[in-house]
Amino acid sequence: MDVTHSIPTTVDVVLPCLDEARALPWVLDRVPAGWRAIVVDNGSADGSAEIAAGLGATVVHELRRGFGAACHAGLLAAEAEFVCFCDCDASLDPGLLPAFVAEVAAGRADLVLGRRRPRTRTAWPLHARAGNLALARMTRRRTGLPLHDLGPLRAARRAALLGLALTDRRSGYPLQMVVRAADAGWRVTERDVPYLPRTGSSKVTGTWRGTWQAVHDMRGVLAEAPGVEQVRADQANRADRAGAR
Repeated sequence: MDVTHSIPTTVDVVLPCLDEARALPWVLDRVPAGWRAIVVDNGSADGSAEIAAGLGATVVHELRRGFGAACHAGLLAAEAEFVCFCDCDASLDPGLLPAFVAEVAAGRADLVLGRRRPRTRTAWPLHARAGNLALARMTRRRTGLPLHDLGPLRAARRAALLGLALTDRRSGYPLQMVVRAADAGWRVTERDVPYLPRTGSSKVTGTWRGTWQAVHDMRGVLAEAPGVEQVRADQANRADRAGAR
């Protein structure tokens, strides 16, 4: 992991990025004023890192491929009290995040998730929606949380997130965050957010096969027994240190 630009601020927004050159200008323009955008480049070949840096974002380079690897690299690079996550494909508006942070800051929630509401038929393909519904149902059974979505738009306190000792470095990272938050007794809430047609193709759920592979991978997270965090965290931390060299 290599951080090439950094400034302190009150809220950091982690934006995992893989070939999102077309979406970056819109996304970064929507990050609230005074907040820091941390674009985690996960091996882009389209100049995404250079575009992000040119637009004033902090750029973190995470060479290990995986959505979770990119998200966690951004979390480790964050310095603010509050950390938000948002996809970098222009499907979600980071300008909605102040309401999420306000809910956490006021003590009404420990983790706020965006419940995606598609604005067009093409915004959320049927196979991706079906996979998400299946995961949400399994998550409700596993955690008891009345969740309807596992959307990537979310906010929490940085120190608390680090305390969850997240270990998944692939597509299960967002789900593991929710599962471990529930096991730790966090108050987890949802807020409706518009879901827009993404710019470019999905790296995970662009096909039926990709969607169901992600569902299959996440079953392992749901089967994870409470209390295994530290052992797996130690393993993940060793991998993080090795990846940074």
